[in-house]
Amino acid sequence: MGRHRLETTGRHRAGNRRKSSPSARGPGNAIARATISAAIMGAAVAATAGPALASTPATTPAASPIAATTTTTAATPATTLPAAPVTGSSVGATALRYAQTQLGKPYVWGATGPNAYDCSGLVQWAFKQAGVTLPRVAAQQSLVGTPVSRDQLQPGDLVFFYTPVSHVAIYVGDGKILHASTAGQPVKISSMAGLPFHNARRI
Repeated sequence: MGRHRLETTGRHRAGNRRKSSPSARGPGNAIARATISAAIMGAAVAATAGPALASTPATTPAASPIAATTTTTAATPATTLPAAPVTGSSVGATALRYAQTQLGKPYVWGATGPNAYDCSGLVQWAFKQAGVTLPRVAAQQSLVGTPVSRDQLQPGDLVFFYTPVSHVAIYVGDGKILHASTAGQPVKISSMAGLPFHNARRI
């Protein structure tokens, strides 16, 4: 009987130990297992995503666009000597003062002003403002007025060039002339040196 009690007691205790094992798997252990599982899954995801992230090229921010700038290059004006003050009340001096107001205007063959001129058109316009009507072309203008030698030129005299005459200018003084010279050049003052002098007239 004593042996039976011991065996029974032993089996009872073993059964108690076996019955207590489910309690070891209670909520606390379930949470621990869930945490471990989550950590394992996270590691697996990181291991999988790592190569993909490493192979993804870094995104370089686009350079800030620079607004296009339109550069306009102004035309280089022709060299123009400064206009000298004009004294006197003669027709020629008055015409010269008017001609100076047209400096910088363009040359256009056949033009008589006021927006553009050729050489004889400028002379005709300037003298008209002074009250004198001149012929239209340089060759005819070279026959009007009083002949003047080159060394006796005064501001306002007309100076003619080439043979036959094909260019006219208004003498400014100090070897300079005001004229509408050629295409691409504005009305300007320049030296008459180098131009083939033909004759001069005083109006």
